[in-house]
Amino acid sequence: MNAVDVSGLTVAYHKKPVLIDVKFSVPKGKLIGIVGPNGAGKSTLIKAILGLIPSTSGEVSIFNKKYSPKNKTVGYVPQRGSVDWDFPTNALDVVLMGRYGHLGWIKRPSKNDIHFAMECLEKVGMESYASRQISQLSGGQQQRVFLARALAQDAEVYFMDEPFVGVDAATEKAIIALLNELKELGKTVLVVHHDLQTVTEYFDWTLLLNRKAIKCGPTNEVFTLENLQQTYGGRLSFLERDQMLIQQ
Repeated sequence: MNAVDVSGLTVAYHKKPVLIDVKFSVPKGKLIGIVGPNGAGKSTLIKAILGLIPSTSGEVSIFNKKYSPKNKTVGYVPQRGSVDWDFPTNALDVVLMGRYGHLGWIKRPSKNDIHFAMECLEKVGMESYASRQISQLSGGQQQRVFLARALAQDAEVYFMDEPFVGVDAATEKAIIALLNELKELGKTVLVVHHDLQTVTEYFDWTLLLNRKAIKCGPTNEVFTLENLQQTYGGRLSFLERDQMLIQQ
């Protein structure tokens, strides 16, 4: 059974297509990098899958069931820049927001919910910042709190929109360790990613996207010069002597 199936997904802004007939499937328990040039529609793809923006056509299934925003098996980490970090709340309250889908009609989190949220903060090294206002946190700390919120959702499939952007090396290392831990637990994680040089190190599956799905599959099969040139066009050069990829 695939964790995610996307078929014929098309998104247009002001009648201009942004995503065109996107089709791909990913199996359960994989760490998938969504890779493509600026303007390729990577963030739009995640938002359209989750129903956060309207699509012109297409279907999305999670574990062979049509996706609904009420689906408790799906977690989401948005781009850090899209969040109002001046909102007056602390780190623990942000993480507890991830428990709301499990509370049913009971809106107040229980002691167990608070304990679980603290465990999630501990996993990302932020337990000592639980009462800190989010506006007082660094960029890397804010990203860790958002990851903890996703963990609190206790989902089976996670969508993360550029979690490595604007974080320091220590936070990036902590994030990839957490993603690998999720994968080992059988979770499926799809990550919008921009750094080509770390794709083969970080992800066991890759979706190459440029308005259309160019290729999707195991990274060692998909992440090839031919496929990358098809994805990036003239904006990519390959330096064979160093085996490095540089975007131009």
